[in-house]
Amino acid sequence: MRTSHHPITRETFMIDKLAWLTFKDQQLLCARSHGKHIYYIPGGKREAGESDEAALMREIEEELAVALKPDTLAFACEFSAQADGKPQGVNVRLRCYTGEADGIPVASAEIAELRWLDSRHMAEISPVSRLLFAWLVEQKLIR
Repeated sequence: MRTSHHPITRETFMIDKLAWLTFKDQQLLCARSHGKHIYYIPGGKREAGESDEAALMREIEEELAVALKPDTLAFACEFSAQADGKPQGVNVRLRCYTGEADGIPVASAEIAELRWLDSRHMAEISPVSRLLFAWLVEQKLIR
């Protein structure tokens, strides 16, 4: 019996995330989780069978204690990059939405801190967020 040996290759693994873009004074609201040093865009992952909008509304309510208005949600952009703190080849895809919220966001659940950031804070955000921030600067949505 002949056996053949094939090299094991690492396939790219994609983490699919959703993000809510909300702006104030040409800055974007960002969140830092407990025990983490970088900021990310508020949002999270879909559960089985959830639409982007339903998942984003659930995640934002959990993280920021505000309700997104479903009729105001609009797809804005999508970026992919190496996932922060993960092995090489593990990427994250960030699907971003804008929309209005009822109330003022506050840190809840796993969120330690909320900050309004712009392009001066590139060292404090994840690789995929850097791509997003560069695009937001081009669109004149943040400085």
